[in-house]
Amino acid sequence: MTQYKAPLRDMQFVLHELLDVEKQYAAIPAYAETNRELVDSIIEAGAQFSENELSPINRSGDEEGCQFDQGVVTTPTGFKQAYSKFVELGFGALSADPEYGGQGLPPSVGIAMSEMNGTANWSWSMYPGLSHGAVNTIEQHGTEEQKKTYLTQLISGRWTGTMCLTESHAGSDLGIIRSRAEPQADGSFKISGTKIFISAGEHDMAENIVHIVLARLPDAPKGTKGISLFIVPKFLPTADGGVGARNGVSCGSIEHKMGIKASATCVINFDQATGFLIGPPNRGLNCMFTFMNTARIGTALQGVCAAEGSFQGALSYARERLAMRSLSGPKAPEKEADPIIVHPAVRQLLLTQKAFAEGGRAMVYWLSTQTDIITGTTDADQRKAADDLMSFLTPIAKAFLTEVGYEAANHGVQVYGGHGFIREWGMEQIVRDTRIALLYEGTTQIQALDLLGRKVLQSQGAMLRQFTKIVHKFCQANEAKPGMADFVKELARLNKEWGEVTTEIGMRAMQNADEVGAAAVDYLMYAGYVTMGFLWAWMAQVAQDKIAAGSEEADFYKAKVQTAQFYFKRILPRTQAHVAAMRGGLEVLMQMDADHMAF
Repeated sequence: MTQYKAPLRDMQFVLHELLDVEKQYAAIPAYAETNRELVDSIIEAGAQFSENELSPINRSGDEEGCQFDQGVVTTPTGFKQAYSKFVELGFGALSADPEYGGQGLPPSVGIAMSEMNGTANWSWSMYPGLSHGAVNTIEQHGTEEQKKTYLTQLISGRWTGTMCLTESHAGSDLGIIRSRAEPQADGSFKISGTKIFISAGEHDMAENIVHIVLARLPDAPKGTKGISLFIVPKFLPTADGGVGARNGVSCGSIEHKMGIKASATCVINFDQATGFLIGPPNRGLNCMFTFMNTARIGTALQGVCAAEGSFQGALSYARERLAMRSLSGPKAPEKEADPIIVHPAVRQLLLTQKAFAEGGRAMVYWLSTQTDIITGTTDADQRKAADDLMSFLTPIAKAFLTEVGYEAANHGVQVYGGHGFIREWGMEQIVRDTRIALLYEGTTQIQALDLLGRKVLQSQGAMLRQFTKIVHKFCQANEAKPGMADFVKELARLNKEWGEVTTEIGMRAMQNADEVGAAAVDYLMYAGYVTMGFLWAWMAQVAQDKIAAGSEEADFYKAKVQTAQFYFKRILPRTQAHVAAMRGGLEVLMQMDADHMAF
């Protein structure tokens, strides 16, 4: 099994050379003291932790899994110790508010840390990962008393957080949840109901777990407009911030899953549990979107982690594995066969993994710099522009990156051949662990409806135009630059086509709204490929400038340009299949009677 190695050089390329985060930080008063030296030192420390503490317990954690005994969940060997070290190093507090014990660093620094943790050991990373969303939700919507009670403990890592949305009968349709919240004389509420699929809902790594729960008040209107949000701790806090009496919260069972076996996925029962309203009554879903958007970016990152982890393993194996001779003649005549990396078909798999890993990293990190602006700037117009861009890109990043990350994970198995199907090599675990990413925080299909229906058509295309204008300006600025013509020409064509196909769908949807659902997934994948194409063209431009300036790292930058060329020639043409499918329309999907689908 390949030992994870943090791709520090590429992470630094994206942060410092592509995004120039130091310049952005300097323009945001809250982050003005964050310089490159500090960022690199944190990332390097995170790399050591991920490589030395998390990667070694990744496979063993999968083999052992979580154990459940009468409501008590025990995490695999080494998980609790690794979490204690994580807390000791202060990694969970990097981007949190200093007023409550955080270090006040930009969120983009935290996303780099999350990537390393997640690639090294995705199951482990979910425990502290869920806490970030709980912190953000309480920061934005909690009372001052709630912030003082919960934020310090969550930020320190002594307590962890969850999000409790799903119920067995409801799934993603939160408008029909049944959990109840009964008001009490002291201003608290009694929460009753059962939630399923709760990641990190019960474990032995922290002294308390703070559940963020959706429930209905007695007089709540039906549907999504009648949902409220509550803080429901496993143990009630004491006046001095400690752990008090056990609340009416229990773990009924843990799920037996295809992957992420070392992450406890729990059924959580609330039996007249004491809860505290967060945000306005019946506006819980609006408040929860703070948590959900945070989680969706984290899930998008899982696609990057899958591609990176699988690529590292596949590349190492392909360099060493001998099989057959190159069709154009032996490349290693002194050996009994050539390394499989010389074969074009294997190169196709490896370069696809590399393109998705590095392109996905650029996409998620770029999104995180928008979070920097949203959380740190004092300029209202700047904040709104960043918020709109992030709102538009989030469903693309979440769904597209998890889809292509899963594809890359499967390529890893393929490169290993039969060995990839064997557990000891680690490739099949990445496939199993990653499959859930296409489902949780809203399936690809739900994200596609959000993108096309809400973000694009309901805004009359305003959010789309904001992004395509960025792409248009890039094309204008680089069309005459040496080496950029092929990138710019195709990117400009796709940028124009995107608007045209959106108009076509919108016209059809005026006659039948189901046309939106028929086109949505292909629309999202098209959007993902074009967005990543923009980022690869941008990376190629930066790399070519470095080469022209005489950089001593010419090989690194040359590989960037070559990967961009591969993406544009061998992956970006997939957009045309999605356009053809979108234009295929609704009728062929709906004309068959459901009773006739099987005989």
